[in-house]
Amino acid sequence: MSTADALPHLTPNQINALVVLMVEARELTNTELRELAGFALTGADNSKLVKLGLVSTDRSQRPFSHELTEHGWHVARRLHTARPPRQSGSATRSLLTALANVDRGLDRLRISPADFFRQDVPGTGTDAPAQGDDATTTPPAGTTTSTGAVPTPHAADPAATAGPAAPEPAADDAQALVRAAYRELAVTPGAWVGLADLRELLDEYDRETVDAALRALVRQDDVRIIPVANSKSLTARDRAAAVLIGNEANHALSIGPA
Repeated sequence: MSTADALPHLTPNQINALVVLMVEARELTNTELRELAGFALTGADNSKLVKLGLVSTDRSQRPFSHELTEHGWHVARRLHTARPPRQSGSATRSLLTALANVDRGLDRLRISPADFFRQDVPGTGTDAPAQGDDATTTPPAGTTTSTGAVPTPHAADPAATAGPAAPEPAADDAQALVRAAYRELAVTPGAWVGLADLRELLDEYDRETVDAALRALVRQDDVRIIPVANSKSLTARDRAAAVLIGNEANHALSIGPA
């Protein structure tokens, strides 16, 4: 593990807090933490996790509530790769063993912890678009084009599209289009790009074609597509651009080294 990826030194209770917040995949109050895990996140433990940027604590009302940050998700998944704290007992060591096996399963399934543990059903929020089965997803207005062809402009009048439709790009071509759009948006290889921005660049292509390309790409070693862990940060535009993979709404794409 590189120095940049080195995990912070944490106490057993701090490890327990990160794990509970990860597996619940939501904001938890101290009352809920006591009910679920038998402790509240207060005092030095809370201060350290907040200082390290692993947990965000809302102190605007009591009981205080806590949620993993993006960095917190990153660290929580890798807790098992660090040596157990000296003061840890069999419970903490057993927990880290379980996390190691969960991590192996996530790698095999190619899904993120946020995707695996999240409890809400995508598309049920008040600002989320209605989402059904893949086959019934309604694509946006516009026509499809093959790779290298001049994009067909959107038709203001539906009757204007009554003629023969332009051929959809082949599966490999559609994946190449997604990769090209990603390269245009990403600051560096491996950087996260929102699917809302990606779809804007691929606006002339059929949504189902882009969705199929994304679902095929996620099986490739250099591609990751994940939901945003903090669902409160999602806008209506983000939710509308999500792609359903494994019956979960995903919002961000990364292509390149992890």
